[in-house]
Amino acid sequence: MGKKMNKNSYIREVPRASWFLKQPRYIRYMAREVTSLFIGAYTLMLVIAIKRVAEGPDAFQNFLEILYSPLGILFNISTLLAALYHSTSWFNVTPQAMPIQWGEEFVSGRIIVGAHYIIWIAISILILVFGV
Repeated sequence: MGKKMNKNSYIREVPRASWFLKQPRYIRYMAREVTSLFIGAYTLMLVIAIKRVAEGPDAFQNFLEILYSPLGILFNISTLLAALYHSTSWFNVTPQAMPIQWGEEFVSGRIIVGAHYIIWIAISILILVFGV
């Protein structure tokens, strides 16, 4: 007779709150996920801005004063940094998430990442120049 198997013998223990601290790539993954909270907060701020515009010039001016306060500026800078980290980290993992096959070969990851950055820069320049 062999050793009796426990029904949970193939389930490994995972620490509930600190599993992502074990490897740097998990930390980067969790940091990228946290940045989505900043993007969500910024989206909510834009919705509030639209509501304030609909309420009239005085309401919108009060909203702008909040944005020009030190906390408003800190919020915008932190959201910009979060968006930059989120974008660059996704661009860098794109070759693994979306490999592109050209004939029998796969396109180099450097070309895929580079194309993302070039398009990002081009669109940013268009927005800055033309205010699209």
